Amino acid sequence: MKIQFKKFFKKYWPHVLAVLLLPILLIAIWIVQLDHQITTQFEGRRWTLPAKVYAQPLELYAGQALNADELSVELQRLGYQHVDHVTQPGSFQRKAERIDLVSRPFRFMDESRPEQVLSLTFNNNHVDRLWDSKGQIVPIFRLDPLLIGSIFPIHGEDRIIVTPQEVPALLPAALKIVEDRRFDSHIGVDPFGILRALWIDIRSGHFDQGGSTLTQQLVRSYFLNNKQTISRKITEAVMAILLEAHFDKADLMNSYINEIHLGQDGDRAIHGFGLASEFYFGKPLRELQLHEIALLVTEVRSATYYNPRKHADRALARRNLILDLLAQNKLITAADAGRAKAMPLGLVNGSGSASSYYPAFLDFVRRTLHRDYKEADLTEAGLTIFTTLDPRVQRRAELALTTELNRLDRSAKRKDATLDGAVIVASSHSGEVNAIVGGRQVNYSGFNRALDAKRSIGSLAKPVVYLTAIESGRYNAATIVNDVPITVKLSAKTSWTPQNYEHNANGPVPVVRALAQSLNLATVNVGMDVGVDKVADEYTQLGLGQRPEANPSILLGSVNAAPIDVAQLYDSFANDGFRTPLRAVRAVMDEHGKPLKSFTLEVSQVADPAAVYQVNRMLVEVIRRGTAISAKNKLGNLVVAGKTGTSSDYRDSWFAGFSGTHLAVVWVGYDDNAPTGFLGASGALPVWTQLMSSIETTSWDQPLPEGITETMIDFATGAGVNQQCSSDGLLVAVPQGTTPPLKDGCTVSH
Repeated sequence: MKIQFKKFFKKYWPHVLAVLLLPILLIAIWIVQLDHQITTQFEGRRWTLPAKVYAQPLELYAGQALNADELSVELQRLGYQHVDHVTQPGSFQRKAERIDLVSRPFRFMDESRPEQVLSLTFNNNHVDRLWDSKGQIVPIFRLDPLLIGSIFPIHGEDRIIVTPQEVPALLPAALKIVEDRRFDSHIGVDPFGILRALWIDIRSGHFDQGGSTLTQQLVRSYFLNNKQTISRKITEAVMAILLEAHFDKADLMNSYINEIHLGQDGDRAIHGFGLASEFYFGKPLRELQLHEIALLVTEVRSATYYNPRKHADRALARRNLILDLLAQNKLITAADAGRAKAMPLGLVNGSGSASSYYPAFLDFVRRTLHRDYKEADLTEAGLTIFTTLDPRVQRRAELALTTELNRLDRSAKRKDATLDGAVIVASSHSGEVNAIVGGRQVNYSGFNRALDAKRSIGSLAKPVVYLTAIESGRYNAATIVNDVPITVKLSAKTSWTPQNYEHNANGPVPVVRALAQSLNLATVNVGMDVGVDKVADEYTQLGLGQRPEANPSILLGSVNAAPIDVAQLYDSFANDGFRTPLRAVRAVMDEHGKPLKSFTLEVSQVADPAAVYQVNRMLVEVIRRGTAISAKNKLGNLVVAGKTGTSSDYRDSWFAGFSGTHLAVVWVGYDDNAPTGFLGASGALPVWTQLMSSIETTSWDQPLPEGITETMIDFATGAGVNQQCSSDGLLVAVPQGTTPPLKDGCTVSH
């Protein structure tokens, strides 16, 4: 037997040796591959860096309409801490009508500004005076802007990268005490920890995560997954050893702080302590207090099990346990631990300022940027995006929509569904979009009604018809038109017979009355006279986008458009016949602060300014004495121009209008396109009115263009009058030389 074995070995020893060495060779190749993966992927920490999106910064200046209460709210929204003595960036102190603050350092698109001490006093709901720490007057000061969201990749990782200098010294020390006490001495794995975890695994009958070092956790988060398998654990251990061989402990700790998963916000995964600080507390990591640091360390063990927003008791108990551990290991005093344990969790409302997402607005930002940037640039290159969002206007728009929809639901006949809506607010003259609300669930990132809900615009179309008519030179506000029945032949066998809302006919009426009272018959008669093709062309010129089919029904708004399309259309009215493409982005910088692109103002003339002025004067009468008169009292002395819109069968309720500085569009309806029972005046108008009366805006007040004069006519008949011979006289803007026929009994018009 021994002889046979020797003969076998002598004959086949190369094969035996190959069998014995093959596993060793394969393991060696595997380790080399892992080492290559580590050195190529981890070198330089090439994280996926989502683009950070910022709102407009709040600018402070003497004379600004802002009181101490409002500024306190804005500072708290930015995560500033209300303290007794201001010393640290991100803190403020208030004493009656004075506020002292220390601003945070911030890299704006035009300058990099260090932290700065600022003092303000207020008087009569206005900023009275601003000065710095040296007592010098500050003419204007920008607060650091609100971080409104990130554009992160489809797999959902989001993070804010922090440097070691931005990390509180207590954080890495606490992580070692709680998660890995032998971090400074082990080689990537801790044999004692592994044996302890193995014993727990044997007793429990399944694999748990105990025994992992910080380095192993980093490997798992950066390279692997959380599957509880022996192969994954072996791979994790080998990669941890290799990682420790290539990088020093301080580098690994900083990587861990920037990589570890610490929470979930819907589809967005919160990675790293930098973003977690904003997510839970609404402020930068360097500003965290002891009890807040301890809570973040709590989330390392399990961000789901210890989720402080869902399981506050669990999170609080573990936070306090961690504070005790820090005191026992002399990192803090027992007194410090006691004071920190007495503190509440201190979470900001919602998901925190860093994740106070304005999904509808961010959707518009993303679509804007896709014209110039690849998806990978937006989700991985660490871009900084400065936008036109005004958080105060956005908040008022959200409040107006949700409040009024709740009220409308109570009076609606339908009880099996709730109304929804959308709001767009833009600057009247710059095209900058200040707010977008995509639905009554303002934080929901699903269907964006503001951009994608294309619905029939109804009587919002009438200003387009009358602008076309005035530009023809044959019509003006005082022109008498016939509000009488009309039948339009569509084909050899079909025809269209429109009707007024009240199924009546008013006979001869002036154009201003036809538009203010939204008379369908008069509008169709005018539209057919000037030509449906010309009206269709006017839609396109004003900015609707795709030219509507030249069907007679477009005269009464049988045109499907989203609120953003309507806003672009009405921007040409608000901007005196000049079109400015609506935009949400001001500038983009790369991760090093280098400007990449500035989104400059683009202006093109699309209509005769004198004709637009005449239409706008008539749109003012929509609120003063027309279909939107119900808004008159709430708006007070604010002069606005606008138009109600109601589609057939009351399916869509619209209002579009503008002041001197803001354009706003509101849509209200059901998602299934069912009738709402609401007119534009009863559905969308209350939302619009609440919004416009709550924001700081100015009256529409444009001077008479050259070649335009004013004349007084009787609103009902269009006859020339003066104040002595008519109780319903109205000054209208008309081309010079226009002489309406005098009303009986009047000797001269105004």
